[in-house]
Amino acid sequence: MTDGDYDYLIKLLALGDSGVGKTTFLYRYTDNKFNPKFITTVGIDFREKRVVYNSRGPNGSSGKAFKVHLQLWDTAGQERFRSLTTAFFRDAMGFLLMFDLTSQQSFLNVRNWMSQLQANAYCENPDIVLIGNKADLSDQREVNERQAKDLADKYGIPYFETSAATGQNVEKSVDTLLDLIMKRMEQCVDKTQASDTANGESSGKLESAKPEDRKCAC
Repeated sequence: MTDGDYDYLIKLLALGDSGVGKTTFLYRYTDNKFNPKFITTVGIDFREKRVVYNSRGPNGSSGKAFKVHLQLWDTAGQERFRSLTTAFFRDAMGFLLMFDLTSQQSFLNVRNWMSQLQANAYCENPDIVLIGNKADLSDQREVNERQAKDLADKYGIPYFETSAATGQNVEKSVDTLLDLIMKRMEQCVDKTQASDTANGESSGKLESAKPEDRKCAC
């Protein structure tokens, strides 16, 4: 795909405590490489990737293929940058909420991050995937899978255990988040089309929806 040659621009935000591996995770996803020497992110940074999303029909059949440009925002986890990073919450369409499987404290802080999300995201029920990173460090593990799954179930969000070092579930977790976002957008389009039809209009394009309606179905 050339620059500008895409159907959708989707902004994703990675968040979680400092040191959980957000930067190495995103680097693994965009470049399929592992760099253990990344320094702590100061403020906010972002990476980009182009993907093709294949929609599904109601009966599971293959639908239209969409070209998607992903912007993956990498936030600083330290408290002193919190006011800066939360300013980006409202612009993001999906969230990769990460903790470190070798740090019980980073897992306990997931609840604080969820509170931040619910207060600052585009709606009270945004699209989120919970990620337990550093799954390759099994001998240092402090958070068991059942704990994490129970928390994800409580919030009604998917959970993946990933490793930026090996690539385990990195792509799958981002693909799952993208699928949630695209389905939400399709619901928005369907609602807009139904509304336009009821009003005797035929537009029904996502672009014609009001800004606050583009991320609907909360």
